[in-house]
Formats: sequence, structure tokens, C-alpha cells
Amino acid sequence: MGNTAPASSGLCHQVAALPWRREADGSISVLLITSRTNGKWMLPKGWPMKGLSEADAARQEALEEAGVEGSIDSQAIGSYRYSKLFSDGSSTPGQAVIFALAVSRERKDWKEKDQRQRRWMSPSEAAEAVHESDLARFLIDLASGSVMLPQAVQKHAVGQ
Repeated sequence: MGNTAPASSGLCHQVAALPWRREADGSISVLLITSRTNGKWMLPKGWPMKGLSEADAARQEALEEAGVEGSIDSQAIGSYRYSKLFSDGSSTPGQAVIFALAVSRERKDWKEKDQRQRRWMSPSEAAEAVHESDLARFLIDLASGSVMLPQAVQKHAVGQ
């Protein structure tokens, strides 16, 4: 896993998973995790991995960081900009490409369980919880229906 920014864009490039599930009432929930360094809510994300597509790298990050498995769409559904903090205290602008992960299994134990919390939230709650304003905008768009999850036709709650 490399950690260098591509010289052409000036942004470090990462991949993120948007773990989601459909609730009994037909609504969508998304899974957020906390950062290992500052405890702020975020999506599972990491560096592209040699030999894996960006979508598969995002699925691997979701497994390691959030302990979830499922079907990931090969096409990104969005992206967000953020400030990437490094362990030496430096930071650089970054952009994460988001892939929708339809969660089919939540593990009780996973690689980073002792380093992170995970929590299911509505997209609106998630937008309020995340620190990165561009990610919050993406989640607001998801909540409003402006962003559609490709693996599921969005269904409205019963009675609407």
C-alpha cells in the first residue's frame, strides 16, 4: 500500500467504502467508523492496492476497518475532498472516491476492532456526525435522493 500522492493532481488519492443496508421500514442506513487518530466519524478508506481494483480495495478497507463484508459496486457513486493527516503531524489535501458496499455480514471480530468504533446511522445523522464538510454534503445528497445507491432501487418507507 503506497502513500504517495499522484504528482499530476496535487491531491493524495484514496478509496472509500460506503457500507449500507436497508432497514425493515425500507429506509437506508450507512455505517460510519471512527478514525484511529482523533476519534472522528468517517467512512472506511485507504490507499489503492496493487493488484486490486479501486472498488475491491475499498471493500478490503471496509473489512479491515469496519468488519463488514458484502457486495461492492464497481462504479464509484461519488467522491469527497478532505485533509489527509499523516503520523508525523503533516497533512495534505486528499480526495477519496466512494464505492457503495451492500453489507451482508457484520463480523464480531475484525482487524481494527480495538482501534475503532462503528455505528449504523441514517444518511442525515451521518452527515451531522462526520467532520469533513465535503463528505457531509455527499451524505446530505444521499439522504435527499440526489445520490442513488446503484445496487438497490431506492424504496420509500411503507405508507409513503
